[in-house]
Amino acid sequence: MLHIGCHLSSSKGFAAMGRQALELGADTFQFFTRNPRGSRAKELDTADAASLLALLGENHFAPIVAHAPYTLNLCGATAENRRFAQETMADDLRRLEHLPGQYYNFHPGSHVGQGTAEGVRLIARALNLLLTPDQATTVLLETMAGKGSEVGGRFEELREILDQVELDGKMGVCLDTCHVSDAGYDIIHDLDGVLTEFDKVLGLGRLKAIHLNDSKNPRGSHKDRHACLGEGTIGLEALARIVRHPALRDLPFCLETPNDLDGYRREIALMRELAERK
Repeated sequence: MLHIGCHLSSSKGFAAMGRQALELGADTFQFFTRNPRGSRAKELDTADAASLLALLGENHFAPIVAHAPYTLNLCGATAENRRFAQETMADDLRRLEHLPGQYYNFHPGSHVGQGTAEGVRLIARALNLLLTPDQATTVLLETMAGKGSEVGGRFEELREILDQVELDGKMGVCLDTCHVSDAGYDIIHDLDGVLTEFDKVLGLGRLKAIHLNDSKNPRGSHKDRHACLGEGTIGLEALARIVRHPALRDLPFCLETPNDLDGYRREIALMRELAERK
């Protein structure tokens, strides 16, 4: 069975997101831990978190994905920027302990002229300070489009981060279909080849979640502009092969397409139908 959901607003609380996901036909979802352009998080309602946890179990949800704000940059150019990112992520991880067993996804960061090697070093150093042996949350590095000075546009860059993380058992990867296509990986014509390369560099056991998106730009454009499913350059045929692929089909798929809730409902139903086709 395909585990699929979309990005939901956390403004009404944890349990409300779970109920909304069910209304959309979803059995997973993603949410921002706080304002994606800011730093303040709502006060944690532990009873609300417990209600969501019960709902997830009762309805056999796949793990859900908490997404860090886009503004965080563990390899920023200034110590102040890096400290802000690390403190925010530490707070997020503390809060997520009230939802054990879920995923925390973040964009690795942009080295802003310091060079990829330095960016990798700074990200890994921060993760070594953030991760704890007893945490119940798996932290996911997201594959990126390679825009500007982004770290993570190549699988090898994620591997270099993981190689420097001491508690790497607490780490995984989220593959974004728009990002990997924009980064130059041919998931349209050679999905098996891309997954073989992923396995060789990172190991498919590291792959914990998929962001299922079409792309507004051609492969290798390094643009990172998401499109609704079937309305971009990846196309429905290739996306259907992704959700049906035996190495991927049991993972949680989260839509980040430019949609309203009705659009998400249609895309969830469509991909469930395509996932069952031979």
